[in-house]
Amino acid sequence: MLNVLPPIPAVADDRRAFKRVNVDLLGRFMLENRSEYPCRIGNMSPGDVGVVTPVVPRAGERVILYADHVGRLEGAVTRLYSGGFALVTQATDRKREKLAAKLMWLANRHELSLPEDRRHERIEPRNPVIEMVLEDGRRYEVRIQDLSLSGAAVLCAVRPAIGARLTLGTMHGRVVRQIEDGVAIEFASLQTPESLDRNFS
Repeated sequence: MLNVLPPIPAVADDRRAFKRVNVDLLGRFMLENRSEYPCRIGNMSPGDVGVVTPVVPRAGERVILYADHVGRLEGAVTRLYSGGFALVTQATDRKREKLAAKLMWLANRHELSLPEDRRHERIEPRNPVIEMVLEDGRRYEVRIQDLSLSGAAVLCAVRPAIGARLTLGTMHGRVVRQIEDGVAIEFASLQTPESLDRNFS
């Protein structure tokens, strides 16, 4: 399971053009032969990514990576290590600037005590009662207290640990904060008002 993969080893390399940020994101990557595999991203910068996976690509192989909250990245494998590999990405300067801003938000959101991006308008679900399914298959009926394009706060009898991955209705996400009588959940990808209406109507 992805959440039990080994952590990415710390690497000191002053030659990097960008400073890496510690993250914890789920993703998938595709090799040149079009085979796809799940992975976890433990740290990244606007120029490179540390990928945790038991699958070992070739050094120099081109890889397409999809990461939660970040999207599609392309690059080449520059280094292999036990439990993963390092990928140097190819992107325009504009895309690197946007990625740097996203990484800054990902790095600081917990220090700011923001389970979600507060720029997103709060939405009132038409049906606040929904099923929450934990990674081990346990199911609970919960009530949505707060909902936005990036996450939800739910009231529940059982409060999963911070970092626990789950499904809320049909939306994948993870616990980013425990609140009184419940948890704050961050969705795996940013939603639209239409997708929220479909999933929480």
